Amino acid sequence: MIIMQPETPVRPLKNRKKVLLASAVALGLTGVLAGEAYFANTQPANAQIVQAQDLSKNNQLSNNAPRQDQIGFADVVETVKPAVVSVRVKTATEVSSNENELPGMFKDLPEGHPFRRFFEEYGMMPDGGRGDRGEKGGRKGSPRQFGQAQGSGFFISADGYVVTNNHVVTDAEEVELVTDSGETLPAKVVGTDPQTDLALLKVDAKEKFPFVSLGKDVPRIGDWVVAIGNPFGLGGTVTAGIVSARGRDLGSGPYDDFLQIDAAVNRGNSGGPTFNLKGEVVGVNTAIYSQSGGNVGIAFAVPANVVANVVDSLRQSGSVTRGWLGVGIQPVEEDMAEAIGLKGTDGALVSEVHSSTPAFKAGIKNQDVILSLNGQKVADPRELTRMVGALKPGSDAKLKVWRDGAEKDVTVELGKRPDDVAKLGQGEESAPADTAKPTPSTLDDLGLKLEPSKDGAGVAVAEVDSDGALSDKLNVGDIILEVSGTSVSSPADVAKAVEDVRKKGSPRFMTLRVKRGEGTRYVAIPVQKG
Repeated sequence: MIIMQPETPVRPLKNRKKVLLASAVALGLTGVLAGEAYFANTQPANAQIVQAQDLSKNNQLSNNAPRQDQIGFADVVETVKPAVVSVRVKTATEVSSNENELPGMFKDLPEGHPFRRFFEEYGMMPDGGRGDRGEKGGRKGSPRQFGQAQGSGFFISADGYVVTNNHVVTDAEEVELVTDSGETLPAKVVGTDPQTDLALLKVDAKEKFPFVSLGKDVPRIGDWVVAIGNPFGLGGTVTAGIVSARGRDLGSGPYDDFLQIDAAVNRGNSGGPTFNLKGEVVGVNTAIYSQSGGNVGIAFAVPANVVANVVDSLRQSGSVTRGWLGVGIQPVEEDMAEAIGLKGTDGALVSEVHSSTPAFKAGIKNQDVILSLNGQKVADPRELTRMVGALKPGSDAKLKVWRDGAEKDVTVELGKRPDDVAKLGQGEESAPADTAKPTPSTLDDLGLKLEPSKDGAGVAVAEVDSDGALSDKLNVGDIILEVSGTSVSSPADVAKAVEDVRKKGSPRFMTLRVKRGEGTRYVAIPVQKG
């Protein structure tokens, strides 16, 4: 389970040996270890074997809201629970030469001590099993160590395809599934998609498996949902709640579009399904927001429509290919919209067109605002990214853009999104030979001091007046590349370009194209002095 803490980035939890050891002591060797990796031997109770069928289509479940006299979710749970599985993953880790002993306070435990037997039983010794001694008590070399983690998943077809989270099976050496009836099945990883944190597994067996379907309708805020999974290695556990929000962006990737639910979701629920009252999967549980690491009623699930597209690609090719324009984009803010004569702030502002990309070849320009794609309105950059990513490489994207005060139609043949988009657009110009220390030039009315850029491209911001109009827009070290579409290479160029815009008398804002780090963006600044 990915845990999102306040003011910290979302990240998968790692297996931490100290957490496991502390939990072992606190539970007196009788409970389930509470960590991202669980070494518990708890087995689900046996249940009646369900014949292969699409459990989501059980006609006992109403397509409407629950009856007034209906209390509980037993009908839904009884119908879909046989399709939910626990996912056990064995991963290999490196062991250094000085790790052939237990860490910390446990390193001097004598042979036969109950704690040592516990660590050996659950594979927590450095050799992944029976301690660090050979059959005759002699020291081994540095063996390969295996860790074990657990998550959740669910069958989506009778022939054994299972959906879970990518972070559950990352670096997996072996994968096992434990069904609701207690049967253990080996599985292989068909493919993963780190961008959406989804993975597809396959069980090769002659038997047919009960499965569930992905819902086609996006749930409404306030709809009831039921989450089933394997929290803390306990096996099939059911919780219920409502959809709290839609379209959540956690900052974990360009395709974030999570459902937020308040059903209890904990570590080990990763990859498990969230159902509507029809028994359809509406989301795959992926992350929680928590300061403590436990459930606080804020959980996030990948929506079923996203899951369906990703799973289809993984089944066909083992990977996901997405369409790609090859541009940097940013939101359209009110002052920026006024600066370029655009009514409203819908759309995605092109801050950079990377060379030799589909957008470059089609004639997309810096400062274009992409308003629609294939007739569908673009609300913001996040939506454009998802819309383009949903299209196949080689397909045509018909764009309507705002350029120079008017709308223009541009057709782009999409390319394949590279694995590392961040590396694109890095400057390749060498530093100028003149290394003399530059003298900052002052633009007092803007609250800026500028100097020539060390790369030779643009003008560097040397100082920003903390009380000036640009204190919240520019940082020291930013590189100004353009002023209202005019390229600049010296502080004098900036001063002249600013004065030229002011002489025109309108609009009230001018634009600066600014490079920060490896990315570029536009900022709007007032035309008038002061």
